[in-house]
Amino acid sequence: MGQHYFAIVNPAAGGGRSQRLLPPALDRLRAARIEIEITETRSQGDATELARQAYQRGVRRFIAVGGDGTSFEIINGLYPLPCGAEPPTLGFLPLGTGNSFLRDFSDRGVEYAIESLLAGRTRACDVLRLRHRSGVLHHINILSMGFSADVASLRARRFSHWGELGYITAIFLTLARFDRRPFPVRVEGENVFDDRPCLFLTFSNSKFTGGTMMIAPKAEISDGLIEYVRWGPIGRIGLIRNLPTLYDGTHIEHPLAERRAVSKVEFNLAAPVDVMIDGEVLSVHCEEIDVLPSALQVVA
Repeated sequence: MGQHYFAIVNPAAGGGRSQRLLPPALDRLRAARIEIEITETRSQGDATELARQAYQRGVRRFIAVGGDGTSFEIINGLYPLPCGAEPPTLGFLPLGTGNSFLRDFSDRGVEYAIESLLAGRTRACDVLRLRHRSGVLHHINILSMGFSADVASLRARRFSHWGELGYITAIFLTLARFDRRPFPVRVEGENVFDDRPCLFLTFSNSKFTGGTMMIAPKAEISDGLIEYVRWGPIGRIGLIRNLPTLYDGTHIEHPLAERRAVSKVEFNLAAPVDVMIDGEVLSVHCEEIDVLPSALQVVA
């Protein structure tokens, strides 16, 4: 008997692209005796509630059909798990504008995702937990603040259907206002909060964001650690010159860049800030990030 999955489909992902590409993908999976129960979201936040309800009735294998935002919503429907509960498994059909998480394993997108599901190939994956003033959020890719979150916010508002070009356009428009500011943080092992102005901070579980930007080149999804990357107050011209390094990961070698692998980060923010978390842009009053080691199995 094949595996059974609960697929949560965002029909609006990729400007409706997911609806066009889903039927042939499902045909291939079902031909291999993989049983798939399908439900569609109707509005933002639906995937969270659908995942929560399915887990409560015993479902343990899920497929996110859409982009990074769809899988982010599903993750936040699954966590926090009840004490002693069986960790879920999450597969992907990246039919939206992008799935940065899967790029850690392959650049072949949908084809690779289908092959992984057909092979039943799973890997342990950490889940990062953000505690904020109003609650808790979970993510498996990246949380960023500063320039990178400003770019994501602009892209979400104005260029959400442009794919990678949307990120590039948002980068250059964000350069026009170029806001470098402090985000006081204290990583484990430090006694004081670092409140130096910076261009951006990122807290990653996997390497890529924005499709092909390798913001955290040393991140590993199952090492039980947060990959913390900070880029200091580089100038506008310096950033433009170094933009290509954000795509090959060599930006961490810049004199103003720092990276550390840590298990906990604390914040001392005066107010909520815009963050980009697994493709979604939110305004939250961050308090702490830590790790749930190997809390998830991913099909990849």
